Amino acid sequence: MIKPISVAQLATIYGNFNIHVFKDDKQVEVVVLAKAPFSERPLVRVHSSCVTGDIFGSKRCDCGPQLHQALELINQSSGLLIYLSQEGRGMGLSEKIRAYALQEQGYDTVDANLKLGFEVDSREYHDAVDVLKFFKINKLILLSNNPLKIKALKEAGFDVERQALIIPPLPENERYIKSKQERLGHLFND
Repeated sequence: MIKPISVAQLATIYGNFNIHVFKDDKQVEVVVLAKAPFSERPLVRVHSSCVTGDIFGSKRCDCGPQLHQALELINQSSGLLIYLSQEGRGMGLSEKIRAYALQEQGYDTVDANLKLGFEVDSREYHDAVDVLKFFKINKLILLSNNPLKIKALKEAGFDVERQALIIPPLPENERYIKSKQERLGHLFND
């Protein structure tokens, strides 16, 4: 279970939010940006940390642009951005960078993770479930292309509709996005 630790107002380039910090039972921090009051079916983005994309603007992935698009959409409506510490689909930053090196040798994102001895995607969404329960959100529009996130929230009892985040591919991430679509079942339309 997550525990609320702190909350404050946060003005961003996307608009004004409340920033909440929770800790889970392993003392891992979960950051939530909330735009209230919530509509009957608020927008929700469950976003796993991506240092390279979210902070450094890497063109290798579409994580940073998805994060920014989600914040713009939530600001225009209402909802939550749930930011989970699950770098590299749960492998951690150092292993993700090792996977990058394998991708430079020709492996795709899936095979690189497997070559390093990891699952294709080892992320868990119980903290996101706890956040939604904390905010008493039962119905939501999930801003996601990832079928595993949709499945996890539906299995937890939430009424989930989905809205795709469409990020035009770049030459640097075209192969990555194609692998996510073909090998991981990511949905790039509504």
